[in-house]
Amino acid sequence: MFATTPLRVVAVSAGLSQPSSTRLLADRLATATRERLTAEQDRAGRDVEVRVIELRDLAVDIANHLVSGFPSAGLREAIDAVTEADGLIAVTPVFTASYSGLFKSFFDLIDHTALTGKPVVIAATGGTARHSLVLEHALRPLFAYLRAVTVPTSVYAASEDWGSSGDEYTEGLPSRIRRAGGELASAVLGRTASGASRALGLDDGEDAVVPFEQQLADLRLD
Repeated sequence: MFATTPLRVVAVSAGLSQPSSTRLLADRLATATRERLTAEQDRAGRDVEVRVIELRDLAVDIANHLVSGFPSAGLREAIDAVTEADGLIAVTPVFTASYSGLFKSFFDLIDHTALTGKPVVIAATGGTARHSLVLEHALRPLFAYLRAVTVPTSVYAASEDWGSSGDEYTEGLPSRIRRAGGELASAVLGRTASGASRALGLDDGEDAVVPFEQQLADLRLD
């Protein structure tokens, strides 16, 4: 059964403009992850499904859900896609040195145990490289609270990063995207090797939470 179940990767983009550099970064991370998963799954014959969720299209539904407690059908479907994915890519523009309000509002709607153990790549876009620490100071703590497992490589794309191949001291954006996608693919394969994990229920005690050290050990990195 599990051998024929597609691997599902969901990318959440909180970009507001169209076209959006945030969406572009989400697409490239999703492509890198799919390429690695497809290469690793050739012999297993397991398909890879990738979906990108644009939060700008759900902004009104998110606001209504926050005040009413009732999600629209489209928002409910997006939340289910995120919580049921084998791997997650989360990308936000930087607003006031943090993630955007739209990004935070969406993840506020997800139960705090629904992402337990789920591999996640965190990424952000901004006008200047000075905001790159938003990944470590804001996004990584957010997903730690949600009990997800963020892969070691996070990706920040400033305006000057697009089209840059890096230099002898730093990796360019394409290299960082490939590395993050590879880490997510490895984490997804490690997590689903014996079947998809389930979210913790109310009857699962604290002992049911996988220790962080074990989560790191399960990441089969290059």
